[in-house]
Amino acid sequence: SSGINAEYGDIFTGKKMEEISPAHATVQEPIVERSDYLLSDIDDGFLSLIDDAGEQKDDLRLPDNEIGTKIQNLFNDGKDCIVQVVSAMGEEMVIDCKVENAK
Repeated sequence: SSGINAEYGDIFTGKKMEEISPAHATVQEPIVERSDYLLSDIDDGFLSLIDDAGEQKDDLRLPDNEIGTKIQNLFNDGKDCIVQVVSAMGEEMVIDCKVENAK
């Protein structure tokens, strides 16, 4: 009997994984979404974000890595920062930030 050997990387941890399935099996793939939010505040290690509809989101931590340092520095400098968030399978993670272009 033949099988399918799938190798992939976890988008949240970077961990490499491998899965072997029968050729007739249905393989599920996650739905991954990327969203942009305007940073309005950083409070006690949490980001206060606003989406395009004006809804506030306060449940993401400031990342403890170079992206988090970049966000903190832009915020401290008074720059309007767009925070990019990836979400899949009930998890969310900040992946980048950029300075919002003047309109």
